[in-house]
Amino acid sequence: MKRALGSKIAMYVALSIGALAFLFPFFYMIVGSLQTNVDPTPAGAFPNPANLTLDNYAAINGRIDLLQGLANSGIFTGGVILGTIVFGVLAGYALAVLQWRGRGATFALALLVQVVPFQLLMIPLYVMIARDYDLADSYLGMILPFFINSTAVIIFRQYFLQLPKELFDAARIDGAGEFRLLWNVALPLVRPALLTVVLLTFIGPWNEFLWPFLITKDAAMQPLAVSLANFISNIAASTANPFGAMMAGAVVLAAPAVALFLVFQRYFTSNDLGSGVKG
Repeated sequence: MKRALGSKIAMYVALSIGALAFLFPFFYMIVGSLQTNVDPTPAGAFPNPANLTLDNYAAINGRIDLLQGLANSGIFTGGVILGTIVFGVLAGYALAVLQWRGRGATFALALLVQVVPFQLLMIPLYVMIARDYDLADSYLGMILPFFINSTAVIIFRQYFLQLPKELFDAARIDGAGEFRLLWNVALPLVRPALLTVVLLTFIGPWNEFLWPFLITKDAAMQPLAVSLANFISNIAASTANPFGAMMAGAVVLAAPAVALFLVFQRYFTSNDLGSGVKG
């Protein structure tokens, strides 16, 4: 009994130390964004309250429009998530539930796409979208290359394969079509997959720099990640506290992602597959 209690205490201590080590960079980033005078030593993580200010946020907002950058990032990320969910659900359902010739080859192709780096496709994509489609400096031009995500297709396929085949057979006997099956039977049972895909997809476009940097030249269209990179490269030195201003921008960029994970983390462990089957 004592040995089990000691093991549990040791496990919690180890997990707490790991959590603190993981969270410390975020804490230091927030503290750095609030400092009037930079303290690069470890003691800077615990500053004097008299050295704290919100001026760094005002300074970076005066150089780049934080709200506009956040709006651009939100539109870019939202468009990518919408396309990922819609096409991922449809393709995953077709690969897992429907019977059709070439299904295995299509799934193998989806797996093969995973090994092709995006950087290899970037130049032809830029030529096609900017020159052929004339979508430079537009939200659609930013979104299109990421609109369909093969990783999401694979995730949805694996979740749909876990659903009992009897559920679909019973619904078909009752006269339900495939779209009704997908909407009323399959989707309610794979909510963890939906949240997983949303969270995994969110991080990519939210932090994406290279493609929006290539496709947007108008500063008013650039996502926050690109605006912050331009700030660091070109105008950070013109601020009274460049380090604090950069940390303030990083906090603004990281805050929505951290908040999203904190709000939805409990849904990762939920699973409703058992609720649809009795007996």
